[in-house]
Amino acid sequence: MKAIERREAIVVSLTKSSQAISASQLAKELNVSRQIIVGDVALLRAEGMDILATPRGYIIPKASIEERFIGQIACQHTEKEMREELYTIVDYGGEIVNVIVEHALYGELIGQLTIRSRSEVDDFFVKMSENQALPLSHLTNGIHLHTIACKDKKTFLKIKAELTKLGILYQNE
Repeated sequence: MKAIERREAIVVSLTKSSQAISASQLAKELNVSRQIIVGDVALLRAEGMDILATPRGYIIPKASIEERFIGQIACQHTEKEMREELYTIVDYGGEIVNVIVEHALYGELIGQLTIRSRSEVDDFFVKMSENQALPLSHLTNGIHLHTIACKDKKTFLKIKAELTKLGILYQNE
């Protein structure tokens, strides 16, 4: 298989999938190394393909912004409260698109998440533990933003209300 055909196959796989696909999985399917897939995805992104790298693999976003309500929330909590924050968002119908922190030197740092369920929250924590990684909010005393996608504004407001009850929504008082 030539490089162009392989990149087309990657796009087809990502377009058809409702879940993220890891570079290792794509490499196995296409009989190449993981590094080849990572390079192919980098080239596809450079050509303008909307491919997101998430902790679980690559995705091509399916729903356009017009089909969903997109909002941002500011949060502050301890690392121990993080699971409760993420569970609350997905339990009330939200997708955690990303996490954003403001860094003194680099400016805005964004981590793509695309977490839609409790099991994906659990997977995120397993991966964080396995890699001995700290959340981005560790850099900012727990203060961070999340972009949340959900079916409508009413759902978004319910999520905000629940996070406020838990004391997780950031209040600069």
